[in-house]
Amino acid sequence: MTDGLVELVRQSLLAGLVVAAPVLVAGFVVGTLAGLLQAATGVHEQIVGLVPRVAVMAVVLVATLPWMVERLAELFRATAGGP
Repeated sequence: MTDGLVELVRQSLLAGLVVAAPVLVAGFVVGTLAGLLQAATGVHEQIVGLVPRVAVMAVVLVATLPWMVERLAELFRATAGGP
């Protein structure tokens, strides 16, 4: 019983990490580029780094949402024992 539960938690955490990765990586890359741009220009306003990061993360989320839902549905089907 515990081995099955441990495996289920492991699969769930791994699926959550894989599903969240594209949005997080896009936010990290854009945030890093915005930080470098701010350091190079001397503009240190938080909004300059926040707006592009949020915009890119929203676009990536909308673009990958069908894939994310399918991955999580596959996990649910596998756990529920369905087809």
